[in-house]
Amino acid sequence: MKRVHVAAAVIRGPDGRVLIARRPDDKHQGGLWEFPGGKVEEGEAVEAALSRELEEELGIRVNAARPLIQIHHDYPDKHVLLDVWEVGAFAGEPHGAEGQPLAWASPRELGDYEFPAANRPIVAAARLPDRYLITPDDLEPPALLAGLKAALAAGVRLVQLRAPKMFDAQYRDLAVDVQGLCAGKAQLMLKGPLEWLGDFPAAGWHLTAEQLRKYAPNGRPFPRERWLAASCHSVEELQLAQAMGVDFVTLSPVQATKTHPEAAPLGWERAEELLRGFNQPAYLLGGVGPDELERAWRIGAQGVAGIRAFWPE
Repeated sequence: MKRVHVAAAVIRGPDGRVLIARRPDDKHQGGLWEFPGGKVEEGEAVEAALSRELEEELGIRVNAARPLIQIHHDYPDKHVLLDVWEVGAFAGEPHGAEGQPLAWASPRELGDYEFPAANRPIVAAARLPDRYLITPDDLEPPALLAGLKAALAAGVRLVQLRAPKMFDAQYRDLAVDVQGLCAGKAQLMLKGPLEWLGDFPAAGWHLTAEQLRKYAPNGRPFPRERWLAASCHSVEELQLAQAMGVDFVTLSPVQATKTHPEAAPLGWERAEELLRGFNQPAYLLGGVGPDELERAWRIGAQGVAGIRAFWPE
């Protein structure tokens, strides 16, 4: 089978919108939208290939870029490795130098465009932030709501309401308040029985490893319009999550933590091994924080997740 290495870019404008291009009708996957880029030549560095392709296709020069996600995808006639970078700064005015139509789309609007199947995880990665806040489980509701309000004001855009010590009724009542706080500011991820899904239509769902094992054989439990995540700790769980079609995962624990002292840490090298070939965005969790963000990007992660590391003091 033919193997193709492609460098692709999620190009963000100053307003946060993302630049996409429509493939020519006479090309493979023609008529669909894509993230700009092109083939990496043999012996060429990915970053150099990306810069070359974007200058040829769009007439821009890349000033700042970082790894975002790698995706392996098998088509009937070829195996494609998509090496995706996020371009945060560039010079020049993008235009379709090869006659291709362009569009600037907000992260939310990306879901309205039709992309090749291999691009679906890129769309998720482009929409997700690089930090995932998990709420502390040792706070009373008033303190938790106050802290969350401060975190949202500081720019947090993805929140998991984690409260394992609460009774179901308490958690559901708190979830209503948290959903109100997050509305228009951040994506809320809840945990709990899937029977609750209908009561919180704006929320995504974060599955425990136990739920992942239980539900994975039956496939994705609800439509792609809602975010679905899962907690993973091993290659087996990552495989289940990918087969289920989750939008992202947390991989933990990377390092030893006070909250789970009994859990053996994966370490950075093992985390990198586990992420290699995993085609969905992944947040590293456990003993990591904002200072490890760039290291997380370098080993293939979407970013980092944490409790106290992102909680306002």
